[in-house]
This record gives sequence, C-alpha cells and structure tokens, in this order.
Amino acid sequence: MTDKVPALTDPPDGYDEWLNDLKGRVHAAQQRAALAVNTELLQLYWQIGRGILDRQAEQGWGTKVIDRLSHDLRRSFPEMKGFSSRNLRYMRDFAKSWPDEAIWQQAAAKLPWGHNMVLIDRPGSSDERLAYAK
Repeated sequence: MTDKVPALTDPPDGYDEWLNDLKGRVHAAQQRAALAVNTELLQLYWQIGRGILDRQAEQGWGTKVIDRLSHDLRRSFPEMKGFSSRNLRYMRDFAKSWPDEAIWQQAAAKLPWGHNMVLIDRPGSSDERLAYAK
C-alpha cells in the first residue's frame, strides 16, 4: 500500500526553521534512547558476569556452568541474542575487568558492547583500560 502525498503548498514563514528544530530534537531523542538501551544492556551484562564470578568463587563452579547457563538463557529468551557461551565469558571478564561498578558506569557504559569486548581482550592494567574507555 502506497501512501499518496497530498498536494503541498508552499510552507508558511518560519516553517523551515521549525522543521529543522524538530529534526534536531528527533535525532537527539534517538541518540538518548540508544544510549539508555546500551547502558541498560551493559548493566545487565555486568550483573550476569558478576554473578558468574561470585558463584565460581563461592561454590567452585567450573567453566561448564557457563555452557549450561548459555543453553538455559537462550531457551528462556529465544528472541534475544547475546547469551552464547562466548559472550557469557565476555560478561564474566567484563565484570572482572571492571570490579567497581561506579567506575565502569562512568567510562565503559558509554561504549558499545563490541568496544568493551576489545578493551577486555587488550592486555593491560585497569588504569590503561579506563584511559582507553574515556
């Protein structure tokens, strides 16, 4: 179904400026929404990683539990991506690399997940990782 474009008249005075302002507002809202989604996703990934680390330390869980968790999460949330065993290991390493939640929220939360994975893979200290993230 194709929408028919009505016959348009010349815009009134000030319309172009108003339209440009609205376009800017739409773009800004889209960027804020994307950043909010990214931040929430990273919060979830950090919490999952922290949970894996805690349980491995407290209960001696081995690496096979990550494979089990991956299977169970993918079965529970088939519409979601990101619960592969490999990605769960990244979540664990993410939480290990950023043990202080307040610090990672200031630096790493502003980066997409792929950029955080690159930082996790790079050898270096926490200070170096923080400098790259900023």
